[in-house]
Amino acid sequence: MSTPTVTVFRDVRPFGAPGAVDLIAVDGVLAERVPEGVVPRVVEGAGRIALPTLVDAHIHPDKTAWGEPWYSRRPAGSLPEYVRGDVDLARHQRTPLAERAHRLLAHAVTRGTRAVRAHVDVAPAFGPAGVTGLAEARERLAGALDVQLVAFPQHGVRRTPGAAALLAEAAASGLVDAIGGIDPAGFDGGPDGEGPAQLDLLFGLAEEHGLELDIHLHDRGGRGLGPLHEIAERTRAAGLAGRVVVSHAFCVPELTGPPLAELAALLAESGVGLTTVAPSAHQVLPFRTLRSHGVRVGLGSDGVRDSWSPYGNADMLHRAHLLGWTTDARTDEQLADCFALAADGGAELLGLPAVTLAPGSPADFMLLTGECLPQLVVDLPPRELVVRAGREVARDGRFTG
Repeated sequence: MSTPTVTVFRDVRPFGAPGAVDLIAVDGVLAERVPEGVVPRVVEGAGRIALPTLVDAHIHPDKTAWGEPWYSRRPAGSLPEYVRGDVDLARHQRTPLAERAHRLLAHAVTRGTRAVRAHVDVAPAFGPAGVTGLAEARERLAGALDVQLVAFPQHGVRRTPGAAALLAEAAASGLVDAIGGIDPAGFDGGPDGEGPAQLDLLFGLAEEHGLELDIHLHDRGGRGLGPLHEIAERTRAAGLAGRVVVSHAFCVPELTGPPLAELAALLAESGVGLTTVAPSAHQVLPFRTLRSHGVRVGLGSDGVRDSWSPYGNADMLHRAHLLGWTTDARTDEQLADCFALAADGGAELLGLPAVTLAPGSPADFMLLTGECLPQLVVDLPPRELVVRAGREVARDGRFTG
């Protein structure tokens, strides 16, 4: 029998509790005590706060220009214009996609991220390079970061000839975990403005290859709500509860009262989850109401310094801060809710175990200096130590893998 790997993180304060305790990691899981006969490695916490590491439920690392020479973006006001911008930026990139993605995701680890759902464009303009490049980055990050790949047809499968075949190729490749889609009734609705053909393809590929679905839905009003209801019904009919996510869902924040409650009940019953990126006060999902009805909701960082925007930093604690800002969170409880969405909401969407910092929990946490959890969400102090499965993967902003 092999000797377990044991590390004691001494004198830390889980979630900012007033009293310091020891966190004991045994083979990547927190335990009540050090196994007999084992001399553990000891890391001094010095009273720092221990918080669970976070889950980025929606990011586009293939598009990033993080760490590259500055790129001057053109004005854009529609999806087709943004899509053309993606192609233009890709032509200007000096560093291979796999290296750029690895650089960004390693940076995310240093900020306390333990898992991401990475959307990667699948389109004739790019070929299979995105999927293979992200798969390479994922392999290099194994043990430090979980990476779920979504083959995402940003250019549409109905409006872009050849995209559907590439999506099917990606689905059959064994490299992706999920299939994406985009605005079935709007951007990719085809000449009739309806989306059944796109959803037929997506659900067919998911069922054929045992993959999950994660569909971008930017459309508002009926063009958004109609497909959202259809996605819920198809999910229920196909027995895919817990395996389908709709990202953004900008039509949902338009609802209040009974209509919102009715939609939440439908999503919860069908097992369709939602992801928000907290872009603005009128576009952020009403996550508290949705979660109170049993809807799984995650938080993501979306694009990071890409053709869509010069902003973004792949820092999920900062994203929780932005979520608080856009929802006018003021009380300690409201700020803690924002942190929980970044920690627990994304984990639930990605099918990962929750980090409770209690015995039996994954030993996935970060150490920060501060007073309490709400203050950390507001002040965003450095992540001094990031631990994954009981092993240091980043220290003082430096990726150690």
